[in-house]
Amino acid sequence: MDISKQELRDQIIHPTLEYLGKAGTAVENLLVAIVTQKQHTHSGSQHNHKGLGPYGIDTSTHQVVWDKYLAFHPDLASRIRGLASQRAFLEDPHSELVTNLCYATAIAWVIYILHPQELAHCFS
Repeated sequence: MDISKQELRDQIIHPTLEYLGKAGTAVENLLVAIVTQKQHTHSGSQHNHKGLGPYGIDTSTHQVVWDKYLAFHPDLASRIRGLASQRAFLEDPHSELVTNLCYATAIAWVIYILHPQELAHCFS
């Protein structure tokens, strides 16, 4: 990805979290660190890349976020769905993790609040 950490924070992460009402320096730092680590881990081994987009979110986790969490939090689900492309999301929702950085950021944030203990895997 040809975007600096500061641009990622200022133009993607902060506005997305602010839109969700969840802005904060700590969570911004966390999401920047995840993207940075994923880039570093996969820069020399593209063939072993697991997951989609800058956060490396796999399709099954993406599905669980919607089925097991957002389905029961309709206001948040509506806000996150509002970040997604109208037609593309309906045709292939997982593609949004690659093509829509704000949407991917929102899903990464939900994954973190659901499974903060799994953060260690991002840095292994």
